[in-house]
Amino acid sequence: MRCSRLKNIALTALLLALPSMTFAEEIGSVDTVFKIFGPDHKIVVEAFDDPDVENVTCYLSRSKTGGIKGGLGLAEDTSDAAISCQQVGPIELSDRVKRKPTKGQVVFQKRTSLVFKKLQVVRFYDPKRNALIYLTYSDKMIDGSPKNALSAVPIMPW
Repeated sequence: MRCSRLKNIALTALLLALPSMTFAEEIGSVDTVFKIFGPDHKIVVEAFDDPDVENVTCYLSRSKTGGIKGGLGLAEDTSDAAISCQQVGPIELSDRVKRKPTKGQVVFQKRTSLVFKKLQVVRFYDPKRNALIYLTYSDKMIDGSPKNALSAVPIMPW
């Protein structure tokens, strides 16, 4: 009976995650803590292209929890993350990107716990400086304030 309940919980979590899954390409990782059982704790480096702005690529580094819970996908990853975004070709901004409100637009999400916590990347456009700003943060509060990191891409002629 307990095994059946775990399967139901895992299936429910998977179904909840599917609509919001955005995929990034894993570039590599480094182990940070050795675990006897299950995978080691690590820092993973991933890349994704902005879905709305051609020729901008962002690189994320984030913590990934290992051990038995981590191997089964039941662990909650820490909120630590860093981001670096670059222009990799000519950029032409659509009116949709230019019109976005000051709350920005979510361009990437990754679940970092079974149900509630996710890492997000939000894009802002700064018309005065002709730059795109990418903010990554965890939506779970840590000591009253979410951890976050920022990267700016000045739009340059190619």
